Amino acid sequence: MTTAVAATATAARKGPRPRGLTWTVLRVHRPALLVWCAYVLLMTGWMLWVHYVSAARVRAELEACRRVEGGCIDVMMFGHSMAQSWIGTFIAYFSYGVAAWAGAALIGRELERGTAQLAWAQSVSPARWLTAKLAVPAVALTVGTTVLVLVYRWFWTADEVLRGDEWYYTDPFLNRGPAILAYALCALAVGALAGLALRRSLPALAVAVGFILWFHLYLDDHWSELWPMRTITGTVSGHDLDALPASHFWPLHLMTTGVVLTVAVVATGAAYWLLRRRTR
Repeated sequence: MTTAVAATATAARKGPRPRGLTWTVLRVHRPALLVWCAYVLLMTGWMLWVHYVSAARVRAELEACRRVEGGCIDVMMFGHSMAQSWIGTFIAYFSYGVAAWAGAALIGRELERGTAQLAWAQSVSPARWLTAKLAVPAVALTVGTTVLVLVYRWFWTADEVLRGDEWYYTDPFLNRGPAILAYALCALAVGALAGLALRRSLPALAVAVGFILWFHLYLDDHWSELWPMRTITGTVSGHDLDALPASHFWPLHLMTTGVVLTVAVVATGAAYWLLRRRTR
């Protein structure tokens, strides 16, 4: 009976935790997971603080300005819009960090030190190894990015009067839908491919970040061409206005997402092909 109780206690302590390669990836890359969780919490907290503290002060200042003859300078409003812009930028470009980590630590360092080859020699196939290396961070990125997108969508629309960015600005355009997740997954796949191709951490980091930087900036300049253009023209405060209609957001956003995911799929397929060719 004592043996049975001890076995039950041991099973309870273990609990339903990940096993095998999943557990290995989580254990080896636990610092990266903690950094990612901290980043998501930090950005979420920053958005909550800006909305509930900073925006409240700005609204109170604007209300006081309305009671002053001649009004006043909206310095606080400018500072609030700048904070919104910085938040949008930090979210829109976090994929650079993903590419750097995937190329250097996730794949490149494993091949450079020989730990990947050791795992392959212990009944773990190269394809299964790569699948675990990609799947575990992909799940973490999907969960964290979904939280950021949902909070950012609420944050961006909550104080429309105080907002300085328009929907077609690069950061809010990417951050309010799945395109930002597509960039993260693309960066993961490109980093893995660079690590497999170069088999050294620093060169893989440089190539992965360089490609994502180029691809991101290129698509920033050309996403508006992914849907038939229709502009609205009018006059606001005596100035001519020529801008995209807001109804074009989702068609353009989903087309952009499709392009980025296509590159991610190609990079993933190339990574498996290269791994299979080198481990025959």
